[in-house]
Amino acid sequence: MSHNGEKEGDRGLLGTPGGPAKAWRTDNTDFKQQRLPAGEPILTAGTVLPAFLAISLLFIPLGVGLYVTSSNIQEMVGRVLMYYGLSNFYQNHRPYVKSRDDRQLHGDPQALLHPSKECEPYRRHRGLPIAPCGAIANSMFNDTLQLFLVTRDPSGPALTPIPLGKRGLAWWTDRRVKFRNPPGEKSLQQRFQGTTKPVSWRKPVYMLDDDDDDGGGEDNNGFLNEDFIIWMRIAALPTFRKLYRLIEGRNDSHPTLPAGRYYLNVTYNYPVHSFDGRKRMILSTTSWMRGKNPFLGIAYMAVGSISFLLGIVLLIIDHKYRDNNYTVDVTI
Repeated sequence: MSHNGEKEGDRGLLGTPGGPAKAWRTDNTDFKQQRLPAGEPILTAGTVLPAFLAISLLFIPLGVGLYVTSSNIQEMVGRVLMYYGLSNFYQNHRPYVKSRDDRQLHGDPQALLHPSKECEPYRRHRGLPIAPCGAIANSMFNDTLQLFLVTRDPSGPALTPIPLGKRGLAWWTDRRVKFRNPPGEKSLQQRFQGTTKPVSWRKPVYMLDDDDDDGGGEDNNGFLNEDFIIWMRIAALPTFRKLYRLIEGRNDSHPTLPAGRYYLNVTYNYPVHSFDGRKRMILSTTSWMRGKNPFLGIAYMAVGSISFLLGIVLLIIDHKYRDNNYTVDVTI
C-alpha cells in the first residue's frame, strides 16, 4: 500500500495515479524483446583463408580476360570510334562539378530565365541569364576534327573526306530523360529568347550543330546536342577521352578505314595552355566492353593479387602460431 491509501496497481508505470499499469510496457514477443536467433561470424583461419583464395581465383582470371579483350582491340580497322582526349583537366573538382543547373538542362522555363546560384560566376552575362549556365558548360570542348584519306590520282595527291557520324553518341537515358529543350511550339531560337550564350562559346546553344544552324531545328541542337550531352558527363580522372564521332563501314567487304595515309584537319578553338594540358585524337574499334579501356582488367587483377598475397601471409601466420598458447595483457 502507498502512503495515501492507493493501491500500487492503481498507479501507472510512470507513477501517475489511475494510469494503466502496462501502458508503456513493450510487448513480450521474441522480435520486440530481441530474442530472435542471431549469428555472429567468428573470423578464424578456416573461414578467412578460403574467402581470400576464392576472391583471388575469381578476380585474377576475370581481370586477365578483360585486359586481353581490351588489348586485342585494334586501332583504325572495323567499326571505328573517334575520341578527343584531354590531359591535366580536372573535371572532378568539387566547385566545378556543382556548377550546373539540372532543372535548366531539363528544359524548365523558370530555371531557363532564373538559373541556379550554383552556376556562379557563369550565371548571368550582361544582364541576361546564361543558357546553359555553369562552369562545366562554359568550358565545353569545341575543336572541329576532320579526317581525310590521302589518295593519288594522275593530277597528284587528293584528299577524300571520311564520313563522321554525329548521332547515336550519347547515352539513351541522357538524351531521353536528363536533357530536354524548353517546351513550346515556337522555334528553338524563340524558346531560348531572353538568354545569352556562355561566355566562352562562339555560338548560342540552339546553333551548336552546323548542319542545322537556322535556329529552327532541335534534333541535335539546344540541350539535346550530343556533343554537349557527352561533355556534361564529367570525367573522374584528369586524363580522359570523350566520344566525338562514329565512323561506320560501308559494307563487310570494304574496310572502314583502308590502309593508307590519312590527314587530320583540326580547327583549333579550344585553348589548353592555361591549364598546362594537351589534346589528342584517338581512333579505336569496339568490343562487348565498348572502347579500349585496360583499367578495369588491371583493377580486377590487382584486387585478386592482393587477396592472394594476404591469404598467403595469413596462412603463414596461422601455421606458425596455431599451437602456441599466449595471452595479451591490456592495461587501461
